[in-house]
Amino acid sequence: MTHFNERLGAGGFRFTPQRQRVYEVLMETRDHPTAEEVFIRAKKRMPEISHATVYNCLDALVQSGLARQVTLERGATRFCPNMEEHCHYHCEDCGEVFDVALPKNSTLLPRPKGFKIARYDIAVHGVCADCAAKAKK
Repeated sequence: MTHFNERLGAGGFRFTPQRQRVYEVLMETRDHPTAEEVFIRAKKRMPEISHATVYNCLDALVQSGLARQVTLERGATRFCPNMEEHCHYHCEDCGEVFDVALPKNSTLLPRPKGFKIARYDIAVHGVCADCAAKAKK
């Protein structure tokens, strides 16, 4: 929690139990939930939390570098607490999202001469192994 408090403070935010609860929800399953899913999960242990509070908490976490927004399709934005450089593999059948690490200075992708990478925002769409196996049956 020290890291959590330090990052919030560096982002200009103070600790609140609601921010802590929303962060815990993201860290518990790491399944890239939508804001609505975070709200439902947070409400189980904090019944008084509101939609607006969850949205504000998610915004504070993103601005503090504790979570990132992930847009995979036209649907709702998802949230990811993995702040290491990675890309997302999205199964279009079951909806699961998998993190795959990427080195920060990777030459995996071509880039313009002199371009310095700040972060990756890559989403790969397809079908996961489990769904592909089910389709073969």
